[in-house]
Formats: sequence, C-alpha cells, structure tokens
Amino acid sequence: MRGRVVRHAPGPDGVTAVPNLFLSVLSYRTIPTMTLCDPMICVVIQGVKEVLIGGSVLRFEAASCFASTIELPAMGCVLDADSERPYIAVALMLNRDALASLVSEIAAEPAKKGSRLGFAVEQTTTDLLEALDALLALLDRPGDIGVLGPGREREVLYRLLQSGHGNMLRQAIRQGDGTKNIRRAVAWMRLNLDQKLRTEELAAVAGMSVPSFHRHFKEVTSLSPLQYQKTLRLQAARRLLVASSNTTQAAFAVGYESASQFSREYSRLFGITPFKDAVRMRSSSYWIDSKA
Repeated sequence: MRGRVVRHAPGPDGVTAVPNLFLSVLSYRTIPTMTLCDPMICVVIQGVKEVLIGGSVLRFEAASCFASTIELPAMGCVLDADSERPYIAVALMLNRDALASLVSEIAAEPAKKGSRLGFAVEQTTTDLLEALDALLALLDRPGDIGVLGPGREREVLYRLLQSGHGNMLRQAIRQGDGTKNIRRAVAWMRLNLDQKLRTEELAAVAGMSVPSFHRHFKEVTSLSPLQYQKTLRLQAARRLLVASSNTTQAAFAVGYESASQFSREYSRLFGITPFKDAVRMRSSSYWIDSKA
C-alpha cells in the first residue's frame, strides 16, 4: 500500500481519479492547521498525525483508522515525517447513501453502550486494509475505475461497518438517530454563517427540544453550537483571506459586526493575526486543504 500511495500521490489537495479517494504523502512535519473535516475515514499507512477536535486530542499512527460521521472543525498536524520515512495516508469520503444501503442489508446488531461521538480512532482491521488496497489498485488501471470502482468502494464500507467503527456508523445512519438530526442543524449553520445564532431556531431545524439539542450536539461534535459556528465562521474567513487580505471585509462577510473582535478570535484560533496569515498564505505554499 505504501508503494501504491507514493506512486500515485497527487498534488497538495490529494485528489485522485477514483471518486471520494484522497492520498497524502508528506516528507516534513507540519504546524497545526485548522480545517473542516468532512464525513470520512483516514487510514495512516506510515507516520504520525495528531488532530484536535473540540477538547479531544486524537493521535493517528500507522494502521490506525480515523472516522467521522459529521462535518467537524479540526486542528491537525503531522508529527512524524521526513524524506526517508514520509507521512503516508489514505482518505475516503463517506457515501451516506451507500452506507445506508449496506446497513439495511446487514443483520441488525444491538446498539452498544458508550459514547455517541461522531468521530473516533480505531485500529484498522486486515479486512479493511485489503479492501482499501483493492480500491487503490484501480489507480494502476484507470480504465477499470468506472466499472469496478463502485463495487470496491462498497466493499470498503462493508468492512468498515464490521470494524470497531461499525456501531458509531450504524447509529449515524439510522432514521431518527440524534446524529442525523444534528447534521441538519450543521447544514443550516454552514448555509447561514452570517446569521445570528438562535438556539431555538437550530433546535427546531434538528427537530429537538432545546436541552436535547444542546446535549446531542456536544456529544456528536465535542463542541457547543456557539463554538461550532465560531469555528466555521473563522475558517470561512480564512478561505476569503487567501484571495484578499482585506480583514474587515472578510469579518463582515461571515457575520462579525466588530473587526476587532474578529481579529482577536482569529488570532486565538490560528495563532496569528488575520493580516499576517493572509500574507503568509498568499506568498507561500502554506495553504493546503488536504483530506488526509
């Protein structure tokens, strides 16, 4: 698998010819970078990566698999990588329709007690690695991707449901589960970044009472709704700053009424002022939006 990934490693964005499949090969350690983590799995083949989600610090080492069932603001950095032993990882965006189809076909399992968090790290199973490697092998035969790709992606998802992530994924897919309701609220927040956050309105979007909404939101994302919205806003502003260093314009575009408050919260999250960050991103290859 290391050989396949290194051979086909694309540009900084990690995009490959196989739909939903992303590759990452880095020969250097990175500084902590904030990104929005989509519903996905990420399997580390070599090296070490650390990710901060809310108050949870997750460490990905070789043969570990990270999975998320909901869009999550995350701060990540590669801790172990050099030219001789680069950081190597494979990411697959989760196809919810394909997962839902599999869940309906597989014999139902009783729900396990424990956390309902929308993300976790588990040891990768041999079956999952073999299925993922078969999907990667299509990069050697691009003419086969259209015909064989969907079936091999489905096998990866099937093996994922049989792994330690299975219970979390099944909970996220089941109709009426809290995770699905929280995803509706998250989608609304992403579409209305410049709007004031009204808890009652978000709870109504999720179809929950206000106390239930707060509890489920924190369980799934490890953040409060206000913390989540603030992080989304600052990430959106950062993307705007890649194209323009006008910090005031970026602040107002994502719903801030005070440029000074925006600057304080931006510096607290990213460790640098908006203007300096904009200059850094526009004058170097620092801005990388990699999935893995």
